[in-house]
Amino acid sequence: MTEKITIRVFIADDHAIVREGLKQILAEQRDINVAGEAENGVDAARLVGKSKANVMLLDISLPDRNGIDVLKQIKKDRPELAVLMLSMHREDQYAIRALKAGASGYLTKQSAPRELVTAIRQVAGGQKYVSAALAQTLASSIGADHEAAVHEGLSDREYQTLTMIASGMTVSEIARELSLSVKTISEYRARLLVKMQLKTSAELTTYAIRNGLVD
Repeated sequence: MTEKITIRVFIADDHAIVREGLKQILAEQRDINVAGEAENGVDAARLVGKSKANVMLLDISLPDRNGIDVLKQIKKDRPELAVLMLSMHREDQYAIRALKAGASGYLTKQSAPRELVTAIRQVAGGQKYVSAALAQTLASSIGADHEAAVHEGLSDREYQTLTMIASGMTVSEIARELSLSVKTISEYRARLLVKMQLKTSAELTTYAIRNGLVD
């Protein structure tokens, strides 16, 4: 009898309760083992490199580093590792950026309990994983004759700052959330206004709402 291949999963999320919930789901699967875990971006990049994981669950909103930045670093060090991004954000906000950065899939935390195991098995097999709704969005955009929206030209950090401003957060609150200085966030905001040819945070918010970047 052929032994079933074990999928080794590394979990990176700053919330202990989320990590425990994910581990509980995976503990019920005979072909999946948890190979390690981390609660921030620095440890995630360091520890996954030492682990024997072949799939990584990576939170897109880590306390010390943007998850997409961590993803890019990990893919440089371990290009063969399948990385499945986890997020509280709607798929159309960050999924395409994550996939372009090298992610094998994108899963919202709300859908994780019912889709997690399927997603892990799929990316472990070398395939991409996206929800049916996101697949439809991607399919609709192929070959579409439209001018790229202004926000598509923003860096990952600029885009994140835009969505946080549009969600009603102040520069100080964003700085605390991202573990960056107020000066750095103010510079991101200034860059956003120049790139998007807008004048105020209110105009940034209006743009984000109009383009469906925030709920």
